[in-house]
Amino acid sequence: MEKTRGTTIVMARHNNQVAVAGDGQVTLGSTILKGSARKVRRLYQDKIICGFAGATADALTILERFEDQLSKYSGQLTRAAVELAKNWRMDRSLRRLEAVLLTADQEVSLMITGSGDVLEPDGEVMAIGSGGPYALAAARAMIQEAPHLTAAHIAEEALKIAGNICVYTNDHILVEVLP
Repeated sequence: MEKTRGTTIVMARHNNQVAVAGDGQVTLGSTILKGSARKVRRLYQDKIICGFAGATADALTILERFEDQLSKYSGQLTRAAVELAKNWRMDRSLRRLEAVLLTADQEVSLMITGSGDVLEPDGEVMAIGSGGPYALAAARAMIQEAPHLTAAHIAEEALKIAGNICVYTNDHILVEVLP
């Protein structure tokens, strides 16, 4: 069976704002299955933004578990992310799920993976998914060359650039912002 691909997620933290943006494309081989998937969500009383890439059903399962951890730890993003990563890695039923999360609150930005990684970015941006490397490069260039831009503008434009390069990324973009 062909691999399902799709979605590019980019997070930008810049000028006292954080934005997570995602495109909506899901493909199977060379066929677009859906162009408007919603893979960026607000969590925990709208104080946390999360975007996911990978197999959609797997990502939704992990996202549900993440929401449980956020509730359990009263919205403490880092603590909830570490607990999710531990459970994801050690729980036999979760271990095979293929997804990656990018999440942020006012203070912290994190990438969470099924191999137990909880990573903070080296700089102001992170990106995952099929067009992640293109979006990451574009966002870094915008921050360096146009420091006056907002995080939302950087994330959206980085996705547009990735969509012009990556066949698994489209221009149906959803951006969520924390002031």
